[in-house]
Amino acid sequence: MEKSNDSSEYGFILVGFSDRPKLEMVLFIVNFTLYSVAVLGNSAIILVCILDSRLHTPMYFFLANLSFLDLCFSTSCIPQMLVNLWGPDKTISYAGCVVQLFSFLSVGGVECILLAVMAYDRYAAVCKPLHYTVIMHPQLCLRLVAVAWGSGLINAIVMSPLTMTLSRCGQRRVNHFLCEMPALIKMACVDARAVEMLAFTFAILIVLLPLTLILVSYGYIAAAVLRIKSAAGRRKAFNTCSSHLTVVSLFYGSIIYMYMQPGNSSSQDQGKFLTLFYNLVTPMLNPLIYTLRNKEVKGALRKVLGRQQ
Repeated sequence: MEKSNDSSEYGFILVGFSDRPKLEMVLFIVNFTLYSVAVLGNSAIILVCILDSRLHTPMYFFLANLSFLDLCFSTSCIPQMLVNLWGPDKTISYAGCVVQLFSFLSVGGVECILLAVMAYDRYAAVCKPLHYTVIMHPQLCLRLVAVAWGSGLINAIVMSPLTMTLSRCGQRRVNHFLCEMPALIKMACVDARAVEMLAFTFAILIVLLPLTLILVSYGYIAAAVLRIKSAAGRRKAFNTCSSHLTVVSLFYGSIIYMYMQPGNSSSQDQGKFLTLFYNLVTPMLNPLIYTLRNKEVKGALRKVLGRQQ
């Protein structure tokens, strides 16, 4: 019992990429750059959505929430990873590991559901344009965001304690660059199949169910777009759908590969790079794909920066 408590007394060692010292410095430079871009881009989106009254619509309300989630998602682990990449110290305290795991599970779950909410918003805008303001009224938008946050928090509240209390028989080395659930479960020296099955069940509810709703929403959108007679109108609608679906594919694809398969079926290196992808690359791309290509947001940015009245 004493050994199993070593991690709570001394914390964990995040192995990360320490077996490749040359790669660590390259990753530090690349990740620091991507993280800086992600922070600046998502902060800019939140700022303009708050300051510009023209962006006080359901679509931009959800986009501002997505940008906030992306900031939380990346900040939950990238700063710690940068510290570990920069120097020889690879440790993280037990409390820090708990906070990182809880943040990762909650924010990741919220983002999965929020992407489905955004798809529903686009469905209402394209398929029910005359009733859009009635359907997407402010109270419904707040409720949908509250459901997303509630679901993510429930996922974290259930899975974080179960994962952290697994006996590890003194094992402190986490073969990852963050305290991620699959890596922590693999360290267990007891039968963790019940925890893995519960994680799989939550993954179905938080990952696959929202993804199904997204695909159904865009199926209806595609059918509606095909009925538009104007070629320019069809092109504009399809461009909007393709941008959203690209980000959904990038985010959900890596999440599904990580969480919707047996615990030992993917290599550790694959898991590390996939986690980096959906934890850093996707949040960095989201402002560009969702909003910075949008004329309304560009105009709002110029207005905030004082380039126009």
